Amino acid sequence: MKKRSNKTFPLLYWRRIAQTLFLLLFLVLFRLTDYKGEDQIPYAVNIFFRLDPLVAAAAMLAARALISLLLLSLIVIGLTLILGRFFCGWFCPLGTLLDLFQTVSPLKKEKSNVRRRNWKYLLLGFILLSAFLGFPVVGYFDPFSLLVRGMTLSVDPFFNYTVGSFFDFLYRHGPSFLSQISESIYSFFKDTLLAYNQKFFYLSLLSLLILIAIFALERIERRFWCKNLCPLGGLLALLSRFSWLRGHIQTSCRGCRVCTQICRMEAIDQTGGIASADCNLCLDCLHLCPDKAISFAFKKPEQRPVPLGISRRVFIGTLSSALILPTFLKVRAETKNPDPTLIRPPGAIKENFFLDRCVRCGECMKVCINNALQPCWLEAGMEGLFSPRLVPRIGYCEFNCTLCGQVCPTGAIAKLPLKEKQKTVIGRAYFDRNRCLPYAQGTPCIVCEEHCPTPEKAIKFREALVMNPEGKMVTIKQPYILESLCIGCGICENKCPLEGKAGVLVINNPEGMVLSKIAMF
Repeated sequence: MKKRSNKTFPLLYWRRIAQTLFLLLFLVLFRLTDYKGEDQIPYAVNIFFRLDPLVAAAAMLAARALISLLLLSLIVIGLTLILGRFFCGWFCPLGTLLDLFQTVSPLKKEKSNVRRRNWKYLLLGFILLSAFLGFPVVGYFDPFSLLVRGMTLSVDPFFNYTVGSFFDFLYRHGPSFLSQISESIYSFFKDTLLAYNQKFFYLSLLSLLILIAIFALERIERRFWCKNLCPLGGLLALLSRFSWLRGHIQTSCRGCRVCTQICRMEAIDQTGGIASADCNLCLDCLHLCPDKAISFAFKKPEQRPVPLGISRRVFIGTLSSALILPTFLKVRAETKNPDPTLIRPPGAIKENFFLDRCVRCGECMKVCINNALQPCWLEAGMEGLFSPRLVPRIGYCEFNCTLCGQVCPTGAIAKLPLKEKQKTVIGRAYFDRNRCLPYAQGTPCIVCEEHCPTPEKAIKFREALVMNPEGKMVTIKQPYILESLCIGCGICENKCPLEGKAGVLVINNPEGMVLSKIAMF
């Protein structure tokens, strides 16, 4: 890479173009992660996760298996060993959004602290060691998981609701000519920008606050998240210490230190050294140096990179935390008495393996047609926070849908053929006789049986002589579940006409998930 020439298109602009294109690609794939009228998503909408080396390392350590879906991350690792930490400067959509935020709201006075630089390495070590010991937390810190989950659970529903409400107001209260115009525009938005349907999520506010916090840290120093906290950045920084492409300052430098002031990653120190572990190749210094004294070139990596500067006490403390927490979690009462309402999506592998692989990205929740998949709070323990679960009272698992398995980037939810998915048992329904109308009040009701999607209805009836609300003895049909046919899709609970708690409830499959195929490789 040569020094900037007036005759060539500056590399700085190539970086901005790349950032823009990758951000647009990320947003387009995010929008395509939705139901489009067919039970097929032909695009690799999870490609950003499959390229993520942190997700790959943590998921494979946790699963103790080679996950072929994530081997694409080797491309990023290889390029990082050649080019350095380019991923953070040219590719990462979260980094691009943080740069845009700085453009809109520039930081006047930076409050940097070099001691914070090591936090990302400690967090990285904690994540990887915890994953290996059975406490998967990568989904709480991985930048793509944070961004996609935050957009899925809060930003996208808010955007959809706001736009829909605006056009609904025009349709209801505007003059007819305006309604005709607005409906055309609304139809265009529905086809391009808006989600298939309005979704509602638990933990949407928490997800939004996490995203806001990441951007708020930009008020302390530029790229605070990338420099100090991002564990993916930490992993790439470690690899970049051995990269071949390196920047250096030539002897023509007059010591103005403009480069140190404009460097968003603070990779250039006061002595003129450029730290390859911190430099994200934004190339601002190359373009703005008044002496044109900065250049990048390929050279052999140093055999002994500069030490990370992590104290022994901090290192041991981090190591101890990663060792103790997984053991502590295994002796909780919840491990002996799991929450019966915790229903995983069809295709989910067994619970322990599922938590190991799930990176809490929210892709399955986003693509769920009926908004049935919701993020867990503590139903699956601390380690299950934000993992997906079926909440039948909000939505049910569509009988003819396999989309969640298609978008899962790690195989935590196996991709099932439709016929196999329709036979997969995720839960069992039972009637609450204190609430179900035919049992509790002697009132006829067959709503649950009407909606049961299995070819041979899993809900049957038996006649019983009961006293109705008027005090008369009547013969009515009382429903019961034929367990051999129930798959636990939750439509009976969802459609139950009772307000609040339904008269028929679904709990998880006590015998474990029934799967004929688990995609381990």
